[in-house]
Amino acid sequence: MPCEKVNIMCDKAQYCEATFWEKIVLNLHLVFCKACRKYTKNNSKLTETVKNSKLNCLDKACKENMKKELKKAMEEQSA
Repeated sequence: MPCEKVNIMCDKAQYCEATFWEKIVLNLHLVFCKACRKYTKNNSKLTETVKNSKLNCLDKACKENMKKELKKAMEEQSA
């Protein structure tokens, strides 16, 4: 199995979207492929970091306001 497909399986497994067979193929591949083991480890760290972060996202109204301001600024630049 090519590493690119295994990496997709890794992503799916991490978000509980992988089938039982995909999990078996993934684990077999990880036994033999150091690069994919590293990808899996780094991917897990990234997911855990994002889950544990205390990010505050902008609300929809604030985002729309920023878009309007950006559009206005771009129109002023092009004029």
